Amino acid sequence: MQIYDLTQPWDDNCPSWPGYPNAKTYYIKRLKDDKVNAQMLEIPNHCGTHLDGQRHFVTNGIAIGDEPLDKLVTKGVIVDISNRVEDFSVYTKEDLLAQDVEIKKGDALVIHTGYHRFAYNQPDGDEERYFLKHPGPDLEFANWCLEMEFKWLAIDNGSMDHPMNGAIRKHRPDIARLAEKKLGDLDALFPEETYHIMHNKLFPSGMIHAENLGGDIEQLLNQRVLLGCFPWRMIDVESSPCRIVAWPGMG
Repeated sequence: MQIYDLTQPWDDNCPSWPGYPNAKTYYIKRLKDDKVNAQMLEIPNHCGTHLDGQRHFVTNGIAIGDEPLDKLVTKGVIVDISNRVEDFSVYTKEDLLAQDVEIKKGDALVIHTGYHRFAYNQPDGDEERYFLKHPGPDLEFANWCLEMEFKWLAIDNGSMDHPMNGAIRKHRPDIARLAEKKLGDLDALFPEETYHIMHNKLFPSGMIHAENLGGDIEQLLNQRVLLGCFPWRMIDVESSPCRIVAWPGMG
């Protein structure tokens, strides 16, 4: 059985979501002193490939460790829109439907924008481009996701939302000015009431998503697959690092 790993390789140089503390790993035991190696890991939940849980945006939402495996392991599709997007692009459902692969109601949906190639550990790594300038969906996209009853979503960059429809706009006003030159009035394009729409509109229904995919994703573009997303089984925790794998020919 052939398995493809869609997880971004990780080390403690991996940047967290902008504004979050960065990860640390360090030894607490060494062979020379203790006859054993042991390390401590300090990592925000939103660093590297991770699954945003419902509680990330819903006060009494489901803890990440309570997400059922029969939801997280499911048939799905990896849709490639990389030839239709660039920095700050706003994509639509039509960009996905134009691809030569069937998207079915109830799928897990993985979107390939190509921006995983700008991740910190890639030859073309550019973390500003990766986190701050990646493409994102228009405001109707969330409604389409609800109509399609997707099990969960995933993306190969820093956020399922457009970077200008969330915290980045205020966190990096210099980047927002660049985006406005390309997109026009950002307040008109992404009004305040649509803030983080892919989180705030979808998470209450249980449609959560994974971010920062990479790994073998380019080997499965526009293919139906069986997908597995495996967060840590943590109790009373809002999100988690995860491993995401795909089995081709089983979707």
